[in-house]
Amino acid sequence: MHGWGCSHTTVSVIAAAASITHTVYNLDMPGFGLSPEPASVWGVAEYCRMVENFIKALNLSKPVLVGHSFGGRVAIMLAAHQNIEIDSLVLVDAAGVKPHRNLRYYFKVYSFKAAKTLMRLALSNEKYTSRIERMRARRGSSDYANASPAMRAIMSKVVNEDLTPLLSSVSKPTLLIWGENDTATPISDAKKMEQLIPDAGLVSFPGCGHYSFLENPIQFKAVLNSFLSTRP
Repeated sequence: MHGWGCSHTTVSVIAAAASITHTVYNLDMPGFGLSPEPASVWGVAEYCRMVENFIKALNLSKPVLVGHSFGGRVAIMLAAHQNIEIDSLVLVDAAGVKPHRNLRYYFKVYSFKAAKTLMRLALSNEKYTSRIERMRARRGSSDYANASPAMRAIMSKVVNEDLTPLLSSVSKPTLLIWGENDTATPISDAKKMEQLIPDAGLVSFPGCGHYSFLENPIQFKAVLNSFLSTRP
């Protein structure tokens, strides 16, 4: 399961490595790649339910879940809720731990909310909506700026979901693969996941960032294959 703003092609390197030992299903999540956007504002739970339905429809038995970044969020919730039986979990530079926010962040958030309130009083609905979207695009990340209005709403919901309380409920063997220089999901997130998931092990790559599987494909393949060779 790929990260935000990506598609199945982004994680094709992972799929190719995993296909040595396993049959691989590489999805375009709704709103990405060739899959249409959801008709409503989805959160992680809705994406999780979609993958559950996919697994049940194909009658897959005890799959290994592999998630990069946003796909890691979905994998964590699937494993924690245990609505389907999985074999194990591979989290690659995965999201899910809510970051610590500094004072600058909160100043930015509340100044934006204040501006919204003032513009709501002063502008027509059409001008208000247009102005707010421009402000969000300037202040937000590149992922937010490049997303459609519908996917921006989904992104705002998804990134604010803290999955830390679910980690202790992940009972299956879990491999964490991380870039030590990851700034999107820092290595501290990986260490917290390793601490809270009962059966977890962390492998980190020096000099790599958020796409560790693309930056160090040879070692990544070796680590993934070593883990998958122990799974049925």
